[in-house]
Amino acid sequence: MNPQPAIYLNANATTPLHREVMAAMMPALADFFANPSSVHKPGQDARALVDSAREQCATALDCDPRELIFTSGGTEADGLALRGLAPRKIVTTAVEHPAVLDACRGVETVLVPVSRDGALDLDALRAALPGASICSVMMANNETGVLFPIGEIGEICRSFGVPLHVDAVQAVGKLPLLIARLPIDLLSCSAHKIQGPKGAGLLWARRSLRLSPVLAGGRQEKGRRGGTENVAGIAGLGAALELAARSLPESGPRLRALRDRLQVTAQAIPGAHVAGVRAERVCNTLNVAFEGCDGETLLAGLDLAGIAVSTGSACSSGSLEPSPVLLAMGYPEALARGAVRFSLWSGNTEAQIDRVCAVLPEVVARARGTRTT
Repeated sequence: MNPQPAIYLNANATTPLHREVMAAMMPALADFFANPSSVHKPGQDARALVDSAREQCATALDCDPRELIFTSGGTEADGLALRGLAPRKIVTTAVEHPAVLDACRGVETVLVPVSRDGALDLDALRAALPGASICSVMMANNETGVLFPIGEIGEICRSFGVPLHVDAVQAVGKLPLLIARLPIDLLSCSAHKIQGPKGAGLLWARRSLRLSPVLAGGRQEKGRRGGTENVAGIAGLGAALELAARSLPESGPRLRALRDRLQVTAQAIPGAHVAGVRAERVCNTLNVAFEGCDGETLLAGLDLAGIAVSTGSACSSGSLEPSPVLLAMGYPEALARGAVRFSLWSGNTEAQIDRVCAVLPEVVARARGTRTT
């Protein structure tokens, strides 16, 4: 197996498992193997790991642990939020992750547009809410990093009596997130975006909401999600959320500074367009479209230089279509095809970003069929 590329800038797709998180998972993998629903001592030992992780998650997110539902990841959490209320009408945005948009299929859905900078049209949101069963809005866009004003959106939804679901998969660990202070009703997050394990996530759901399970077949998670709990994954999620909350005061400013250094270099290249440059963005994400380029060619050129990036959502990898997010922001199709996403993580260093800054102009020039001198 080939080693990981020397410079990994695709953290919005996934992140490496932190050693502290791995250590938290080992008891469940090595010793406490029993089904946590069993009443015997081995089962209750496994249950204790789940309960401890639930408390860790609740502390990190500032919420009631009884309102947390463990899932297999962000996609399932989004699906449970949107399908669990048996909605008649869903209001969401034109730039949501496929996990949300695909969960809306078969239900009347209104897509609220965004501006060229990725800002949500709040007047259009107000016009769409009457008669809605639920509104779903991401906190941070996975491709551009643009942040939506969740507090303001939540107050608008409350004025119409519409529950608000927030997909916070790309926000957790990158900005302070205190659920108790937000006017929201449901929130999704995923472990593997914050150096936790793949296959673990959660949905926070306000106790006043009655959710029907999407996965039936058991009474786990207070009857809201069937299936034997992934004890090791849940333990890893708890450790990852605790670690992310503890590290944020240092990691957030550091990642923003590295991202901004890379952005300066990208913007100096003629024909570069930074998505959401005038909007508030999460600290680690930079999406740049280069005129006269193809994103796949840029990705391949950077990969050959030992730099791993993305052309957009990992869930859409393999698609040669232009990014629906950038098209929704008003990008011409040709420009949207020339976009790459750099998403940083805690392991990135100044030396790595300096290396990317040195290589990027040449890679863009080659993709355009020319060479720098």
